[in-house]
Amino acid sequence: MSKNLDEIDLKILGEIQADGRITNVELARRVGISPPPCLRRVRTLEEEGYIQGYRGLLDPRRLGFDVTVFASVHLSSQADADLRAFEEFVRAEPLVRECWMLSGEVDFILKCVAPDMATFQDFVTHLTAAPHVRNVRTSLVLHNSKYEAAVPLEVKVAGGLEARRHSAAPWDRASPA
Repeated sequence: MSKNLDEIDLKILGEIQADGRITNVELARRVGISPPPCLRRVRTLEEEGYIQGYRGLLDPRRLGFDVTVFASVHLSSQADADLRAFEEFVRAEPLVRECWMLSGEVDFILKCVAPDMATFQDFVTHLTAAPHVRNVRTSLVLHNSKYEAAVPLEVKVAGGLEARRHSAAPWDRASPA
């Protein structure tokens, strides 16, 4: 983190995270400042990388991507060049939506989506043939119990997780009339 975020910055981030299409005027109203300094703060948060971008969240199933699978990948080598080569490989694969390097027995876990099992199986065949891949284990998602694409800012604002369990985040509280 490059700087300490104040309460207004955190409110701005919370509001943008909840609604990326919010206008600057409405955002300023919700966080309690006028539009010009609100816009300056948003631009600073963007420039400093706190806000990485704006995008719509699409429903993969409604778009025909009915299969979600997590693939655990174990490489035969953990040399930096081999790790980077594998990361480059997965960046080029459209079915791989997320790739996480892990410590422990598994080197990478991939979140993949596919329109059907045949397409995913073709990908697994391709994946297992990639350089330095020792083995791949897959787990088919049966049901998603929670999906939260947001950063839990309420934990930071409320002073910790325990405090959050007992009260709403500042931007969730009703403002006095």
